[in-house]
Amino acid sequence: MDAVVVGSGPNGLAAAVTVAQQGWSVLVVEAEATIGGGARTEELTLPGFRHDVCSAIHPGGAASPFFRNLPLREHGLEWLFPEVMVAHPLDDGTAGVLFADVETTASAMGEDGPRWRRLMGPMTKRWPKIEGSVLGPIQRPPRHPVAMGAFGTRALLPATTLARRFKTPQVAGLWGGMAAHAFLPLERPVTSGAALLLTLSGYAGGGWPVAKGGSQSIADALGSYLRSLGGAIETGSRVTSLADLPDARAVFLDVSPRGAVGIAGDRMPSRYRTKLERYRFGAAAFKVDWALSGPVPWTSEAARRAGTVHLGGTLAEVAAAERDVYAGRVPERPFMLVGQQSIVDSTRAPAGQHTLWSYCHVPNGCDVDMTSAMEAQLERFAPGFRDLVIAKNVRTPADLEAHNANYVGGDIAGGATDGLQIVVRPALRRDPYRVPGTNIWLCSASTPPGGGVHGMCGYLAARSALRRRG
Repeated sequence: MDAVVVGSGPNGLAAAVTVAQQGWSVLVVEAEATIGGGARTEELTLPGFRHDVCSAIHPGGAASPFFRNLPLREHGLEWLFPEVMVAHPLDDGTAGVLFADVETTASAMGEDGPRWRRLMGPMTKRWPKIEGSVLGPIQRPPRHPVAMGAFGTRALLPATTLARRFKTPQVAGLWGGMAAHAFLPLERPVTSGAALLLTLSGYAGGGWPVAKGGSQSIADALGSYLRSLGGAIETGSRVTSLADLPDARAVFLDVSPRGAVGIAGDRMPSRYRTKLERYRFGAAAFKVDWALSGPVPWTSEAARRAGTVHLGGTLAEVAAAERDVYAGRVPERPFMLVGQQSIVDSTRAPAGQHTLWSYCHVPNGCDVDMTSAMEAQLERFAPGFRDLVIAKNVRTPADLEAHNANYVGGDIAGGATDGLQIVVRPALRRDPYRVPGTNIWLCSASTPPGGGVHGMCGYLAARSALRRRG
């Protein structure tokens, strides 16, 4: 056996596909009954309502340099694009709105339109030059340092600092919601980087799509393509040590640093193992899925057409909620990410009915039930929402970790994103994927470029192994 991959999330499957394309024999071993990791879909509420278990909206999927070079459509993956990428509603019924291109977005922003063009226009044009550097390990020098420098000087700014250039509360709030994907206080450095990366990915990929039939379709397409290359997948086999695996030239671990220590700690140099044991996990998600009798009655017209809706109110309100979470407090009005997959994907719910996917940010390991607070936020911006609920499924941080061991304490991002850990993952090394002195590579979201369904962590880990193995 040339390669064994532990874990069948998009990154594990990406590593397997990459080495299989080079003729390697490869086996993927998955603990759960189905493949997918963070890209799974199940009937969590009622029969006929298909809910994404974790990841639901995929800006990184459509824009992924790895995915776009694979024949995934031939293996069943179809991207569906909502008319509006993101809406960020305010109490007066207006909203900050993000469309799939710079010009349409700017035209809808009123007096902030020219400012948006000046910020995003040049970077959108430069994106093809810098995507490889942004989506790769920081240890590699950029191929286009000037373009990368222009991106970096803005990405390093706190979101609240860059937001000062916007004059309208709608665009400032939109920027805050985009930056809140970093799971950090918006006053912290690099939070603008999250907003820039997600916006540019949407522009590059043609929007923030959903996968027809559910996020499971992404994993299923990768698995189907892997099998067409001769790869094998074994489900229902939990790996607790390297002794559980067949001998192989390379072992890829699509697991958290904690999981890697549990499986291969006795093979690791002691200093490296200590670094993995000290790896920090960040804020958690508290997730609720609803089955609805009709579409969400947003007061904002744009929100009714948006695949993704950010709830939190003004920039100041979003910033306050994220400060609370970072300080270990549960916010009274949490920041929420809401996915409306069923507005573009009729396979998600029975005719005339809808699914609604959402999570809010809470401290790692939080055991507070946030369901009422989340429904209050929905009622705030969509009065009458509760009248549409016919079933719901609640998943606490502990539930998320029980379903996927990589989500330590409910952290779905693969680790804290503050300080150097946002780019130095999981430890400071020239090759961040290879366990030094071994034939083991880490390829989970705890390696560069981090969280999201894009496959780049697995692809880059596999390229590292291919270079070393010739």
